[in-house]
Amino acid sequence: MHNEMMHRPVVKPAVLDFLRQGTTQLTGALGELEQQAHEKGVPVIPHETVTFMQTLFNLKKPQTVLEVGTAIGFSASLFATCMGATGRVTSIDRYPLMLEHAKENIAHLGLEGQIKLLAGDAADILPTLTPSYDLIFMDSAKAKYLDFLDDCLRLLAADGVLLIDDVLQGGTVFADAATVPHRNKAIYRKLNQLLTRVFNDSTLVATLLPLGDGVLMITKNKLR
Repeated sequence: MHNEMMHRPVVKPAVLDFLRQGTTQLTGALGELEQQAHEKGVPVIPHETVTFMQTLFNLKKPQTVLEVGTAIGFSASLFATCMGATGRVTSIDRYPLMLEHAKENIAHLGLEGQIKLLAGDAADILPTLTPSYDLIFMDSAKAKYLDFLDDCLRLLAADGVLLIDDVLQGGTVFADAATVPHRNKAIYRKLNQLLTRVFNDSTLVATLLPLGDGVLMITKNKLR
């Protein structure tokens, strides 16, 4: 397994080095999990996204979080830790091996009571969920983000925050379509459709954050 996202940041190397090494580091078992994931190339959110999440959770104080894409359970564990004992995370993943790793890591961190894992395809599970979630984090198949968007917006609280990870493809999402390799064309097309949809929807307020391979941050427009 190779964490490609770690090697295509969208900021200058010196800035990136500070964001990943010079900022406050995680401690204890969660910090160990982060370090092990990076050493093994396991796809978890980079440290600049970790510190952003810590700040966002401190400001927003969400109590219910939905995650699409569990991987090894690192981000779900981070969210649960940021929320404290009363917070609840629901996380969806379709890969049994990843879910097994996630279960082990969550148990090791003592967070089983806060994190609920749902096994299956998000396309099947999202329509069955009921509103609302204070924060939703999508970090799954990039070509499926647009397909999942309407359900995520339906499930998002009126004052909630939707975060969509890795939307820039190392900046190539803005390249000339003719230069995009055939294997990446579906992702390229779908991500561009996602950005067009979000930034042309008057019911939403959105911004692109240069964290990792790009984080799309969306809230509902209350001024309409």
